[in-house]
Amino acid sequence: MKNGALHILFLARWYPNKEDPMFGLFVRRHAEAAALFQQVSVVYVHAVSKAESKFEVKQSAALKEYIVYYRKPENKGVIGKIISFQRFWKANIRAIKMVEADQPKVDLIHVHVLSRLGLLGWVLAFRRGIPFMITEHWSRYLPVNNDFNGFFRKGITRFVVKRAAGVTAVTKNLAQAMQAHGLNNKNYHILPNVVNMHLFKPGEEKPSSGKIQLVHLSCFEDKSKNISGLLRVLASLKEQAQNFECTLIGDGIDFESLKNYASDLGLSSQLRFTGLLEGEKLADELAKADFMVMFSNYENMPVVILEAFACGLPVVATRVGGIPEMVNDQNGLLVSPKNEGEMLAAITWMMENYTNFDPAMLRAMVEDKYSLEAVGKLLHSWYTAAIKAP
Repeated sequence: MKNGALHILFLARWYPNKEDPMFGLFVRRHAEAAALFQQVSVVYVHAVSKAESKFEVKQSAALKEYIVYYRKPENKGVIGKIISFQRFWKANIRAIKMVEADQPKVDLIHVHVLSRLGLLGWVLAFRRGIPFMITEHWSRYLPVNNDFNGFFRKGITRFVVKRAAGVTAVTKNLAQAMQAHGLNNKNYHILPNVVNMHLFKPGEEKPSSGKIQLVHLSCFEDKSKNISGLLRVLASLKEQAQNFECTLIGDGIDFESLKNYASDLGLSSQLRFTGLLEGEKLADELAKADFMVMFSNYENMPVVILEAFACGLPVVATRVGGIPEMVNDQNGLLVSPKNEGEMLAAITWMMENYTNFDPAMLRAMVEDKYSLEAVGKLLHSWYTAAIKAP
């Protein structure tokens, strides 16, 4: 353990795993930021169809990850849900015992994503006489989703939120939505998502294709990301301008259907679908673009927008969720969700004006607030205050 450092236990509901290396990547980024100043152990359990590779313990210079895979129940309905909850609970307890075998003293528990882990975090903290904190990333509380329901879920969530040493959300918009549901705590904070400033940076030289390069990056889930709407906008753009290409990065449940839809719209020569990209490949692809475009129906705080800023790109995005807390006339344009005419006008304007945005300024705006170091210092201050509180 680092000399004099606190030991923070992350309980994560979402986290990168062998089935999806991008799932909950923002939680890992928070763990990496915290690990700049603390010793951090992460526990994550994941349901799989087969229970091979039950344990993964990964040690890096920054943190130690304890990942447990447990078998999905074959039963459906209420019985299946009960069995799933039991296995989920047991898998977490098993992983926590592994953590404590390596490092018996835990100073604070940090829960990421409610509700069941909030209950587990409270039980563990109560038994050990230590504080616990909660960070919520889920958009289910937002009015557009209205997905926070169920008598027991609401009751348990309100109980644990009230007893946490502090609650953080990734945007003011999400924090306000949580409080509107009666999730009250005297210490609400905004915890920004993290950008790896060493990885995401402006390209040394843009490729000279002769065409303006747009980029879109998402999980290819059309209900929230509205990629189909973006494709229709690009089809309209094609009728008035030929000097553009759009690279669509990512993979997900609607990937194939959206590729087919793009073909039906006659966009094959204007689009490039890369599939899932990670690390340096992703950063390099972003750095090649001239600006980013997102047409989401709802969001919290898309890390991809921050990564675009870090690469020196302005952004065209919708005025939803926490996006207006990041995007303004100094770094991009905001449009109304689902308004394809407004999005078309914004992209057309950006194609003519993207060179007026200073890449160095865009990057500096991110570094001051969203870097690993900035977020790590913020977490350190909250952890220290929670442990010192009576």
